[in-house]
Amino acid sequence: MYIPKPFAFPEDALSELHDLIEEQVFGILAAPGDGSSDPASGLQAVHMPFVLDRSIGRFGTLSGHVARANPVWTTFAPGRDLLVIFQGPHCYVSPDWYATPGLVPTWNYIAVHCYGSPRLLEGEDAVLGHLARLSALAEERLLPKRPWTLERAAPSTIAALLPHVVAFEIEISRIEGKRKLNQNRRAADRAGVIHALEGSSRSDDLAIAEAMRGL
Repeated sequence: MYIPKPFAFPEDALSELHDLIEEQVFGILAAPGDGSSDPASGLQAVHMPFVLDRSIGRFGTLSGHVARANPVWTTFAPGRDLLVIFQGPHCYVSPDWYATPGLVPTWNYIAVHCYGSPRLLEGEDAVLGHLARLSALAEERLLPKRPWTLERAAPSTIAALLPHVVAFEIEISRIEGKRKLNQNRRAADRAGVIHALEGSSRSDDLAIAEAMRGL
């Protein structure tokens, strides 16, 4: 990811990057193809939720799962890195909001990229453990609703599901974040953008305004 110096997270900002991953949950897994001549075997992308374990590895470990019918997992190989992208809030910035005249539009955003080699989770217990953690994290956001758990699913349903699921984990070997929040503009220009975004009803606009104030 191209990250000009003004837009880079501080070197000690790992916890902030982890926060964004856990807030967004839903990422994009980008994987290379298998090298065959079939166009369908080229670069692949999967939109999917992930679970982050901050305690495993230097930069944490992501776990996820795909349908066994999805060929992406057949491209996994030791030492072959994948990219997982987590897109944070983003918004258009109008030049009309700047104090400085004659400027052009831009787009403000926050994103995190994670790199690492995947490892398949072997055995039903490992797969069930991943699915239980993922559903628990998702259900936690719905409180005070009574949380749904795997134990409430019919055993026959789980038994029928497991053969069709491939779970895996990626120990993050490299992580990078970018927050493009008009840091390269004058304070008056940034203040104008914040003021305009805070008058919006869009959640992403408000989130970017909050992030800009946080800087």
